[in-house]
Amino acid sequence: MDTAGAGVENAPGDGLMAGRRWLLAGRVQGVGFRPFVYRLACAYGIRGFVQNLAGRVVVVGEGTQRELAQFGHALLAEAPPLARPRLASCAAHPPGGFADFRIIASAPDAEAEIFLPPDCFCCDDCVRELDDPHDRRYRYPFINCTQCGPRYTVITGLPYDRERTTMKQFAMCAACRAEYEDPGNRRFHAEPIGCPVCGPRLAFHAPGSPLVEDTPAALARTIGHLHAGWIVAVKGLGGYHLLADATSGAAVARLRQRKHRPHKPLALMFPADPAYLRRMLDLDPAAHAALFDPARPIVLVRAREGSGLAQGIHPGLNEVGVMLPYSPLHHLLLQAFGRPLVATSGNISGEPVLTDAAEAEARLAAVADCYLHHDRRIARPADDSVLRVIAGRPRPIRLGRGAAPVEVALPFVLSRPLLAAGSHMKNTLALGWRDRAIVAPHVGDLDSPRALAVFEQVAADLQALYGIAPAAVACDAHPGYASTRWAAASGLPLLKVQHHRAHASALAAEHPDVERWLVFAWDGIGMGDDGSLWGGEAFAGAPGDWRRVASLRPFRLVGAEQAGRAPWRSAAALCWETGHAWREGQHELVLQAWRRRVNCRTTSAAGRLFDGAAALVGLLDEASHEGQGPMWLEAIAEGEDGAPVPLPVAKNGAGLWEMDWGPLIRPLMDARQTAARRAAVFHISLAHGLLAQARSVRREHGLRHVGLTGGVFQNRRLAETALQLLTADGFDVRLAERLPCNDAALSFGQLVEAGARQ
Repeated sequence: MDTAGAGVENAPGDGLMAGRRWLLAGRVQGVGFRPFVYRLACAYGIRGFVQNLAGRVVVVGEGTQRELAQFGHALLAEAPPLARPRLASCAAHPPGGFADFRIIASAPDAEAEIFLPPDCFCCDDCVRELDDPHDRRYRYPFINCTQCGPRYTVITGLPYDRERTTMKQFAMCAACRAEYEDPGNRRFHAEPIGCPVCGPRLAFHAPGSPLVEDTPAALARTIGHLHAGWIVAVKGLGGYHLLADATSGAAVARLRQRKHRPHKPLALMFPADPAYLRRMLDLDPAAHAALFDPARPIVLVRAREGSGLAQGIHPGLNEVGVMLPYSPLHHLLLQAFGRPLVATSGNISGEPVLTDAAEAEARLAAVADCYLHHDRRIARPADDSVLRVIAGRPRPIRLGRGAAPVEVALPFVLSRPLLAAGSHMKNTLALGWRDRAIVAPHVGDLDSPRALAVFEQVAADLQALYGIAPAAVACDAHPGYASTRWAAASGLPLLKVQHHRAHASALAAEHPDVERWLVFAWDGIGMGDDGSLWGGEAFAGAPGDWRRVASLRPFRLVGAEQAGRAPWRSAAALCWETGHAWREGQHELVLQAWRRRVNCRTTSAAGRLFDGAAALVGLLDEASHEGQGPMWLEAIAEGEDGAPVPLPVAKNGAGLWEMDWGPLIRPLMDARQTAARRAAVFHISLAHGLLAQARSVRREHGLRHVGLTGGVFQNRRLAETALQLLTADGFDVRLAERLPCNDAALSFGQLVEAGARQ
């Protein structure tokens, strides 16, 4: 049934004049919705007006009953591609004798129902104009229209009008003003509109040389320096990228050395040529669709043999992170360069991406050779989104530009607005009120003053933009997390949520059709109820009512908080725990500390088990970035198979179904087998052990819906093997779909878990 036109299409007196009022919510800001309504009204002969409220759009129209019915149906059925309108109400309205249809001034004092749009990729129409020598925006790096361009990174307030964006400083020229005010133009009320005469401009700077402020010359200098093998810091939509020739081993090695990033994979930007992409990359349909998605994320895919990519792009891994040009500036750079560019975040490792020219030149002075700036201010940073195809679907790894803010409906109505501070690593924040939850883009690891400053800015922005003042703040139970300390100092009532219950609640809320769950939450480490470091847990129940029912065999780990960067520590602890020798004499002091329980923490973390396995098969002792050991272990196992090692599952003294990983240690150390075979057997054995735990819990509690969450399930080999085994055994298995399974979803999970306890 067409609810927008309900009750009028078959009403008597189709030729009589009538009036109706539609209130539309959802994504109707920043997507050209008002211009669309205007053109639609003109097409159907409707008179009246359309007006922005604070996040919603009201449409008042008069015409015949039939005209109103057709118009009301088209409001939803023919909405712009980026819009996601939802009919909030539709009612009769007294005819007002309107002479025409108009867009009238926004109503900033309306009750907030904000939907903040993400940044949009450069649409096909704008790309065609960008390449057209006869168009006045030919090769203009800031071309946009109502269907594309910056949103989240330029909006300073809502309703979304030009005076509440960072484009406010650019007065429109007569030509742009005419387009902006022409209802038949694609740029009718396109708030970031500009052109070479009146809009933002590029400036190129190589230290020691004069600033080049002419846009075409700055662009040409940048391309020339990239061809020469230089590293260029380029300001984009959400911050700076460090660009370099991805086919030059020397350029890649220099970038790694300067950024102190020896192993962490580097993202690449490829020309948006489908034939070229097919030659260079192994793209299945899901990866291809994700790559061309309007969010234009980084997608993890395999490069083909003979791609010509430098060896140092993704050491130890089988996949490379690839994205397509999403801004007009990127299109111009890739079009001229003609081959892939490294496009890694312009930041100090682990921090949010840099957005200010002076700060970028100061903080990247030891990394970049030169800089391409522009003068459109970035209101808040937004790093690139990252996806990986797991079980046939693209799954988010990082929420960022183009995809966030993410709105997820809560499975209940909150009794009071809540702010959630998230985790310490891969931090995001979330704001919840009524049945709405907004998850902000990736902030990052909260280990530096700048990261904390951006964290505080995002927290303030969420409240200001959405017009919501939280009554309490939810946070992780770990007292050492910077997000927890911030929450405690906020002055608001504190709602502490255990780390893995937040993981479970985040997944459960994505699948509200399931009432009772068995959720496996496997990750690095998180503070448990008993003060130990959990990370291999399973919970039965639902948000607000999780009961821990299974775990991995715990072990003592020396320097547990630092062990993520020292896989040898986990390997040694696993050996000592099971009575095996570990490189006798090399780590005698650590062994003595382990025996005496000095600086030791007990952990059940699956992530530390993966670290230990990576060291035991000989891949690495020290990690230069978080997750390196597990990533290398998964990569080397690709294409290998083997019989699973039976891992006993039995009730422990705490009444948990405990999986004993002990039988894996000897096979992992068996040098008669290749490292690849040992790594494959490790993955297969853990998946079979998880199945045994699920069966045991099912027998006891009758649960058949299984969730897999936590950062360990970013591992495609483990996730897909477990999914296959569980499904074959009759379980209904769910993975995260809209939010990452890692700590980036903890803020949302904190909202859900805290709200469910109300």
